[in-house]
Amino acid sequence: MAQDKLPWQSKLILLAVLPFAGTDVLLAGFGWATESVPVLIWTTVLSALLGLITWKLRAATPAAAASGALITACLMFSTFEFPFEPWHTALIPVLAVSLLAFVATRVGRSKKERLGTAEARRGRSAAQVVANLGFAALVATEPVRIWLLDRPWFNRAWFNSPTSSLYLPLAAHTETLLLAMPLAALAEAAADTASSEIGQVLGGRPRMVTTAQIVDPGTDGAISIAGTLAGVVAAAIVAAAGTWAMRGGWALFNLSIAGAIFGLFFDSLLGATFERKGWLNNDAVNFLSTASASAFALLMLTF
Repeated sequence: MAQDKLPWQSKLILLAVLPFAGTDVLLAGFGWATESVPVLIWTTVLSALLGLITWKLRAATPAAAASGALITACLMFSTFEFPFEPWHTALIPVLAVSLLAFVATRVGRSKKERLGTAEARRGRSAAQVVANLGFAALVATEPVRIWLLDRPWFNRAWFNSPTSSLYLPLAAHTETLLLAMPLAALAEAAADTASSEIGQVLGGRPRMVTTAQIVDPGTDGAISIAGTLAGVVAAAIVAAAGTWAMRGGWALFNLSIAGAIFGLFFDSLLGATFERKGWLNNDAVNFLSTASASAFALLMLTF
Protein backbone atom coordinates (compact mmCIF):
# COMPACT_ATOMS: atom_id res chain seq x y z
CA MET A 1 0.00 0.00 0.00
CA ALA A 2 1.06 3.60 -0.59
CA GLN A 3 0.61 4.19 3.12
CA ASP A 4 3.37 1.64 3.92
CA LYS A 5 5.70 3.21 1.35
CA LEU A 6 5.20 6.81 2.48
CA PRO A 7 5.26 6.84 6.30
CA TRP A 8 6.77 10.33 6.26
CA GLN A 9 3.41 11.72 5.10
CA SER A 10 1.65 10.25 8.13
CA LYS A 11 4.35 11.64 10.42
CA LEU A 12 4.03 15.06 8.77
CA ILE A 13 0.28 15.10 9.48
CA LEU A 14 0.92 14.23 13.13
CA LEU A 15 3.52 17.01 13.32
CA ALA A 16 1.18 19.53 11.69
CA VAL A 17 -1.77 18.84 13.98
CA LEU A 18 -0.77 17.54 17.41
CA PRO A 19 1.60 20.33 18.53
CA PHE A 20 -0.90 22.97 17.39
CA ALA A 21 -3.85 21.24 19.08
CA GLY A 22 -1.81 20.52 22.20
CA THR A 23 -0.73 24.13 22.54
CA ASP A 24 -4.31 25.33 22.06
CA VAL A 25 -5.62 22.92 24.71
CA LEU A 26 -2.84 23.87 27.12
CA LEU A 27 -3.47 27.61 26.78
CA ALA A 28 -7.23 27.17 27.00
CA GLY A 29 -6.85 24.93 30.04
CA PHE A 30 -4.75 27.52 31.87
CA GLY A 31 -7.25 30.22 30.97
CA TRP A 32 -10.32 28.30 32.15
CA ALA A 33 -8.55 27.17 35.33
CA THR A 34 -8.73 30.77 36.50
CA GLU A 35 -12.03 31.79 34.87
CA SER A 36 -14.34 28.78 35.04
CA VAL A 37 -13.09 25.48 36.46
CA PRO A 38 -16.23 23.53 35.38
CA VAL A 39 -15.43 24.26 31.72
CA LEU A 40 -11.95 22.81 32.21
CA ILE A 41 -13.19 19.76 34.12
CA TRP A 42 -16.04 18.86 31.75
CA THR A 43 -13.86 19.26 28.66
CA THR A 44 -10.87 17.27 29.90
CA VAL A 45 -12.91 14.51 31.56
CA LEU A 46 -15.28 13.94 28.64
CA SER A 47 -12.46 14.04 26.08
CA ALA A 48 -10.39 11.58 28.10
CA LEU A 49 -13.43 9.35 28.63
CA LEU A 50 -14.10 9.23 24.88
CA GLY A 51 -10.49 8.28 24.25
CA LEU A 52 -10.62 5.57 26.93
CA ILE A 53 -13.83 4.08 25.51
CA THR A 54 -12.47 3.93 21.96
CA TRP A 55 -9.35 2.19 23.25
CA LYS A 56 -11.31 -0.30 25.36
CA LEU A 57 -13.54 -1.10 22.37
CA ARG A 58 -10.37 -1.73 20.33
CA ALA A 59 -11.47 0.93 17.88
CA ALA A 60 -8.12 2.70 18.33
CA THR A 61 -4.63 2.03 19.60
CA PRO A 62 -3.58 3.73 22.86
CA ALA A 63 -1.71 6.43 20.92
CA ALA A 64 -4.70 6.94 18.62
CA ALA A 65 -7.09 7.17 21.57
CA ALA A 66 -4.87 9.79 23.23
CA SER A 67 -4.61 11.77 19.98
CA GLY A 68 -8.38 11.64 19.55
CA ALA A 69 -8.91 12.84 23.12
CA LEU A 70 -6.57 15.79 22.53
CA ILE A 71 -8.34 16.77 19.32
CA THR A 72 -11.75 16.42 20.98
CA ALA A 73 -10.67 18.72 23.81
CA CYS A 74 -9.37 21.25 21.28
CA LEU A 75 -12.69 21.17 19.42
CA MET A 76 -14.73 21.46 22.62
CA PHE A 77 -12.76 24.47 23.86
CA SER A 78 -13.13 26.10 20.43
CA THR A 79 -16.86 25.65 19.85
CA PHE A 80 -18.83 26.37 23.00
CA GLU A 81 -20.87 29.41 23.94
CA PHE A 82 -21.93 30.68 27.35
CA PRO A 83 -23.61 29.26 29.31
CA PHE A 84 -21.29 26.27 28.95
CA GLU A 85 -23.04 22.99 28.22
CA PRO A 86 -20.82 20.12 27.00
CA TRP A 87 -23.56 18.80 24.72
CA HIS A 88 -23.58 22.14 22.92
CA THR A 89 -20.01 21.79 21.65
CA ALA A 90 -18.23 19.85 18.92
CA LEU A 91 -18.20 16.86 21.28
CA ILE A 92 -21.52 15.76 19.75
CA PRO A 93 -20.42 15.60 16.08
CA VAL A 94 -17.15 13.95 17.15
CA LEU A 95 -19.22 11.32 18.98
CA ALA A 96 -21.32 10.88 15.84
CA VAL A 97 -18.21 10.38 13.71
CA SER A 98 -16.81 7.86 16.19
CA LEU A 99 -20.03 5.85 16.42
CA LEU A 100 -20.55 5.78 12.67
CA ALA A 101 -16.96 4.68 12.09
CA PHE A 102 -17.25 1.97 14.76
CA VAL A 103 -20.44 0.57 13.24
CA ALA A 104 -19.34 0.89 9.62
CA THR A 105 -16.02 -0.91 10.14
CA ARG A 106 -17.81 -3.84 11.77
CA VAL A 107 -20.58 -4.27 9.22
CA GLY A 108 -19.77 -7.28 7.05
CA ARG A 109 -16.36 -7.75 8.66
CA SER A 110 -16.09 -11.38 7.55
CA LYS A 111 -16.54 -10.36 3.91
CA LYS A 112 -13.95 -7.60 4.28
CA GLU A 113 -11.51 -10.08 5.79
CA ARG A 114 -11.98 -12.35 2.76
CA LEU A 115 -11.31 -9.36 0.51
CA GLY A 116 -8.29 -8.37 2.58
CA THR A 117 -9.68 -4.87 3.24
CA ALA A 118 -10.78 -5.21 6.89
CA GLU A 119 -9.43 -2.73 9.43
CA ALA A 120 -6.80 -4.09 11.83
CA ARG A 121 -8.33 -5.61 14.95
CA ARG A 122 -6.18 -3.45 17.19
CA GLY A 123 -8.04 -0.42 15.84
CA ARG A 124 -6.99 2.74 14.05
CA SER A 125 -3.54 4.22 14.41
CA ALA A 126 -2.79 7.71 15.68
CA ALA A 127 -2.04 8.88 12.14
CA GLN A 128 -5.41 7.60 10.90
CA VAL A 129 -7.29 9.38 13.68
CA VAL A 130 -5.41 12.65 13.20
CA ALA A 131 -5.81 12.47 9.41
CA ASN A 132 -9.59 12.24 9.84
CA LEU A 133 -10.17 14.68 12.73
CA GLY A 134 -7.12 16.92 12.75
CA PHE A 135 -8.06 19.51 10.15
CA ALA A 136 -11.37 20.17 11.90
CA ALA A 137 -9.42 21.06 15.04
CA LEU A 138 -7.08 23.36 13.13
CA VAL A 139 -9.83 25.48 11.55
CA ALA A 140 -12.01 25.56 14.67
CA THR A 141 -9.46 27.33 16.85
CA GLU A 142 -9.99 30.94 17.86
CA PRO A 143 -6.92 32.42 16.06
CA VAL A 144 -8.06 30.96 12.74
CA ARG A 145 -11.65 32.15 13.17
CA ILE A 146 -10.55 35.64 14.26
CA TRP A 147 -8.35 35.90 11.18
CA LEU A 148 -11.22 34.80 8.94
CA LEU A 149 -13.66 37.22 10.58
CA ASP A 150 -11.41 40.08 9.47
CA ARG A 151 -11.50 39.00 5.83
CA PRO A 152 -13.80 40.88 3.39
CA TRP A 153 -14.67 37.72 1.50
CA PHE A 154 -18.12 36.85 2.70
CA ASN A 155 -21.44 37.25 0.94
CA ARG A 156 -23.60 38.91 3.58
CA ALA A 157 -26.72 37.27 2.12
CA TRP A 158 -25.75 34.09 3.97
CA PHE A 159 -25.76 35.89 7.28
CA ASN A 160 -29.02 37.73 6.71
CA SER A 161 -30.81 34.67 5.34
CA PRO A 162 -33.83 33.29 7.22
CA THR A 163 -32.06 29.91 7.07
CA SER A 164 -29.39 31.23 9.42
CA SER A 165 -29.76 31.17 13.19
CA LEU A 166 -32.29 33.94 13.95
CA TYR A 167 -32.11 36.95 16.24
CA LEU A 168 -28.32 37.23 16.26
CA PRO A 169 -26.21 40.24 15.25
CA LEU A 170 -24.20 39.99 12.05
CA ALA A 171 -20.92 39.24 13.84
CA ALA A 172 -22.54 36.33 15.68
CA HIS A 173 -24.02 35.05 12.41
CA THR A 174 -20.57 35.17 10.83
CA GLU A 175 -18.85 33.32 13.66
CA THR A 176 -21.59 30.68 13.81
CA LEU A 177 -21.43 29.97 10.10
CA LEU A 178 -17.64 29.73 10.19
CA LEU A 179 -18.22 26.60 12.26
CA ALA A 180 -19.28 25.03 8.96
CA MET A 181 -15.57 24.57 8.24
CA PRO A 182 -14.77 22.14 11.09
CA LEU A 183 -18.23 20.58 10.85
CA ALA A 184 -17.82 19.91 7.11
CA ALA A 185 -14.45 18.28 7.82
CA LEU A 186 -15.97 16.02 10.48
CA ALA A 187 -18.92 15.14 8.25
CA GLU A 188 -16.56 14.27 5.39
CA ALA A 189 -14.54 11.99 7.66
CA ALA A 190 -17.71 10.09 8.56
CA ALA A 191 -18.86 10.02 4.93
CA ASP A 192 -15.55 8.63 3.70
CA THR A 193 -15.50 5.84 6.29
CA ALA A 194 -19.15 4.90 5.73
CA SER A 195 -18.89 4.95 1.94
CA SER A 196 -15.80 2.74 1.80
CA GLU A 197 -16.82 0.31 4.55
CA ILE A 198 -20.48 -0.06 3.59
CA GLY A 199 -19.73 0.04 -0.12
CA GLN A 200 -17.47 -2.99 0.15
CA VAL A 201 -20.31 -4.98 1.70
CA LEU A 202 -23.39 -3.76 -0.17
CA GLY A 203 -22.10 -1.96 -3.23
CA GLY A 204 -21.33 -4.85 -5.54
CA ARG A 205 -18.60 -4.20 -8.13
CA PRO A 206 -17.59 -0.54 -7.85
CA ARG A 207 -16.37 1.71 -10.69
CA MET A 208 -13.43 4.04 -10.87
CA VAL A 209 -14.49 7.64 -10.37
CA THR A 210 -12.24 8.78 -13.24
CA THR A 211 -12.94 6.17 -15.93
CA ALA A 212 -16.14 4.37 -14.80
CA GLN A 213 -14.23 1.10 -15.25
CA ILE A 214 -15.44 -1.81 -13.07
CA VAL A 215 -12.83 -2.72 -10.45
CA ASP A 216 -12.54 -4.88 -7.34
CA PRO A 217 -14.00 -3.66 -4.01
CA GLY A 218 -11.47 -1.74 -1.95
CA THR A 219 -9.67 -0.31 -4.99
CA ASP A 220 -8.42 3.24 -4.40
CA GLY A 221 -10.66 5.74 -6.17
CA ALA A 222 -13.54 3.30 -6.70
CA ILE A 223 -17.13 4.26 -5.87
CA SER A 224 -20.49 2.51 -5.82
CA ILE A 225 -24.05 3.75 -5.56
CA ALA A 226 -24.64 2.03 -2.22
CA GLY A 227 -21.36 3.28 -0.81
CA THR A 228 -21.98 6.84 -1.97
CA LEU A 229 -25.48 6.87 -0.50
CA ALA A 230 -24.10 5.52 2.79
CA GLY A 231 -21.55 8.32 2.79
CA VAL A 232 -24.16 11.00 2.16
CA VAL A 233 -26.35 9.65 4.97
CA ALA A 234 -23.38 9.60 7.35
CA ALA A 235 -22.48 13.17 6.39
CA ALA A 236 -26.06 14.29 7.00
CA ILE A 237 -26.11 12.66 10.44
CA VAL A 238 -22.90 14.38 11.53
CA ALA A 239 -23.93 17.72 10.00
CA ALA A 240 -27.32 17.55 11.74
CA ALA A 241 -25.75 16.58 15.07
CA GLY A 242 -23.23 19.40 14.82
CA THR A 243 -25.82 21.95 13.76
CA TRP A 244 -27.96 21.12 16.78
CA ALA A 245 -25.01 21.00 19.18
CA MET A 246 -23.55 24.32 18.06
CA ARG A 247 -26.95 26.02 17.90
CA GLY A 248 -26.80 26.65 14.16
CA GLY A 249 -29.58 26.88 11.62
CA TRP A 250 -30.26 25.47 8.18
CA ALA A 251 -27.47 27.56 6.69
CA LEU A 252 -24.89 25.86 8.90
CA PHE A 253 -26.30 22.45 8.03
CA ASN A 254 -26.40 23.18 4.29
CA LEU A 255 -22.84 24.51 4.21
CA SER A 256 -21.52 21.57 6.21
CA ILE A 257 -23.16 18.80 4.21
CA ALA A 258 -22.30 20.46 0.89
CA GLY A 259 -18.65 20.64 1.94
CA ALA A 260 -18.72 17.02 3.13
CA ILE A 261 -20.15 15.70 -0.14
CA PHE A 262 -17.60 17.67 -2.14
CA GLY A 263 -14.84 16.23 0.06
CA LEU A 264 -16.20 12.71 -0.39
CA PHE A 265 -15.82 12.88 -4.18
CA PHE A 266 -12.51 14.73 -3.87
CA ASP A 267 -11.28 11.83 -1.73
CA SER A 268 -12.18 9.36 -4.50
CA LEU A 269 -10.48 11.55 -7.09
CA LEU A 270 -7.26 11.69 -5.05
CA GLY A 271 -7.45 7.94 -4.53
CA ALA A 272 -7.88 7.26 -8.25
CA THR A 273 -4.96 9.48 -9.20
CA PHE A 274 -2.27 10.39 -6.66
CA GLU A 275 -2.80 7.47 -4.28
CA ARG A 276 -2.85 4.85 -7.04
CA LYS A 277 0.36 6.29 -8.45
CA GLY A 278 2.00 6.04 -5.04
CA TRP A 279 2.37 9.79 -4.57
CA LEU A 280 0.05 10.01 -1.55
CA ASN A 281 -0.73 7.52 1.19
CA ASN A 282 -4.18 6.99 2.64
CA ASP A 283 -3.59 9.28 5.61
CA ALA A 284 -2.59 12.14 3.31
CA VAL A 285 -5.65 11.54 1.12
CA ASN A 286 -7.95 11.60 4.15
CA PHE A 287 -6.36 14.76 5.55
CA LEU A 288 -6.54 16.59 2.22
CA SER A 289 -10.13 15.46 1.71
CA THR A 290 -11.27 16.90 5.05
CA ALA A 291 -9.37 20.07 4.15
CA SER A 292 -11.21 20.25 0.82
CA ALA A 293 -14.55 19.89 2.62
CA SER A 294 -13.70 22.84 4.87
CA ALA A 295 -12.44 24.88 1.92
CA PHE A 296 -15.61 24.23 -0.07
CA ALA A 297 -17.80 25.33 2.85
CA LEU A 298 -15.74 28.50 3.17
CA LEU A 299 -15.90 29.11 -0.58
CA MET A 300 -19.70 28.86 -0.51
CA LEU A 301 -19.78 31.65 2.07
CA THR A 302 -18.20 33.98 -0.47
CA PHE A 303 -20.94 33.50 -3.08
